[in-house]
Amino acid sequence: MNYKHLKYCSGLLLLVVLQTVYAGDNNTPAVKVEPLAGEKHFSNLHQLTFGGQNAEAYFSHDGTQLIFQSTRDDLECDAIFRMRSDGSDIRQVSSGQGVTTCAFIAPDSRSIIYASTHLQQQQCPPKPDYSKGYVWPLHAEYDIFTADPGGGNPQPLTDSDGYDAEAVYSPQGDRIVFTSLRSGDLELYLMNPDGSGVEQLTDQPGYDGGAFFSLDGKWIVWRASRPTGQALTDYRSLLDEGLIRPGKLELYIMNLETRRPLRLTDNGAANFGPYWHPDGRHIIFSSNLHDPEGRNFDLYMIDIDSRELERITRYEGFDGFPMFSHDGRQLVFASNRLGKVRGETNVFIADFVP
Repeated sequence: MNYKHLKYCSGLLLLVVLQTVYAGDNNTPAVKVEPLAGEKHFSNLHQLTFGGQNAEAYFSHDGTQLIFQSTRDDLECDAIFRMRSDGSDIRQVSSGQGVTTCAFIAPDSRSIIYASTHLQQQQCPPKPDYSKGYVWPLHAEYDIFTADPGGGNPQPLTDSDGYDAEAVYSPQGDRIVFTSLRSGDLELYLMNPDGSGVEQLTDQPGYDGGAFFSLDGKWIVWRASRPTGQALTDYRSLLDEGLIRPGKLELYIMNLETRRPLRLTDNGAANFGPYWHPDGRHIIFSSNLHDPEGRNFDLYMIDIDSRELERITRYEGFDGFPMFSHDGRQLVFASNRLGKVRGETNVFIADFVP
């Protein structure tokens, strides 16, 4: 059976059916749709994109804009797009050269950041060799760029050898957290918005990535693998080839003053895409923990103190990449639901009912 990965800012590659997908008109107005039975936290659910692969949609600080990555129309790999949070005014803000991932809007809305290969590789990179199993390429050409709100004047923030990506601003705009292979392992780093003052945050063998700040900027949450024994040997062997095999990923949190990682989940599943609720006490994320075959990903919410878990979505397919607006009133996420062709992924937005 053939598969395609759905990129999570990098890193987590989730299994969806391999198919070149495009359906519908990308200028179609947002359409109201009904939540599924059991999706009691959703009200006023709307589909914002129609056709192609659209994911990792993240709010501006005021909640009026979304930035996301998409393979659509004649594109052969992901480019960065913006739209209003009602789905209107969709426009491309990256050059269309190379491949891009992991975009975010600065809290003051005066700049954006994203990762791109365009300085070193202007063509879409080749697909990985799946003879090694299900693997994801760590494109060494990825660097993190800042650009004007509309994508003009892109300037590199990183220039290390190897993979730099998965960057997001803190809500205060004073720091950026990102993932890099510069140490020889995939670790988390902090830097200033101009690329200076780089500090390493993690140092355990395994993949650390997809980090996001809490609303007060004092904590981060991320996903990580901690392979041991033969699994660690295999992990390092793949890294030497510029590859990673996604598998068991658990969620961690860290206070940026003490910088001590705290493990949040321990279920042996593929947990990814964590994002803080504005209350600072809950985290929403995607996981296949309920599916023995590992193919069905739903959104879950976890209490960071009690570890109490609640399932949020009920679609028998893929739901992922959730983000709350900063007032907690809306949730944006990506899903295969209502796709016109197999594997189509679109952006959805809902009022979130506590």
